[in-house]
Amino acid sequence: MPLKNYSSIFVEIKKSRFVRIQSLVLFIITYIDWTILPFITKLEGTYLPVYMISIFMLIGALDGFIQPLFKNIRIYHIYLFSILLDIVQIGSYLVFSASIIIFTYIILSIFTIQGITFEIARVHTVDFMQDEDVELKDYLMIRSFIISGAIIVGGISSIVFDYFKTDLNIILIYLSVLGVIGIFFQYKLYRKFKHKSLNSTVELQKDRKEIFEKIRY
Repeated sequence: MPLKNYSSIFVEIKKSRFVRIQSLVLFIITYIDWTILPFITKLEGTYLPVYMISIFMLIGALDGFIQPLFKNIRIYHIYLFSILLDIVQIGSYLVFSASIIIFTYIILSIFTIQGITFEIARVHTVDFMQDEDVELKDYLMIRSFIISGAIIVGGISSIVFDYFKTDLNIILIYLSVLGVIGIFFQYKLYRKFKHKSLNSTVELQKDRKEIFEKIRY
């Protein structure tokens, strides 16, 4: 029965510690974004002109054009950049009390860049699935499952916060704590990717050297 495919998703996640950490990071970051997104959308309609909102949307749609520029980038550099983005995002929460307009612009900029970064990371992560027990098709299915789950839980959280008229400052503090946890696990991924990338480079150079020596002799 098709329903058994759902249980197989969790079985596949258990097979790979790498996939478990990445799934956790993906869930946390997506959950944070989709919890705060409805509140940012409300601020957009109140404080930002339509043409600025359109500009952010157009920039976000450029990921397909931008990806070829980063075809040869190291995956751990992408994750390092993502960590810096998250730090800036958490820091931007402090701006909310000082200027709602500046806060809205900063958050929209981060969301836009983050969306492009996630797409670039998704393409480059596929290369590392060769060393894992999880098949590529299953990995992509797991990724979609985690993102959908995070969006749903984030949306429900927004509804609950709005229903109870929760102060946005309190929500930002809550999301900041989650953001720090997400950064911690992203750093673990960064180290894992860096270790794998550097080892692959060393092995490739070693193989090339052996081939060259065989040709000489």
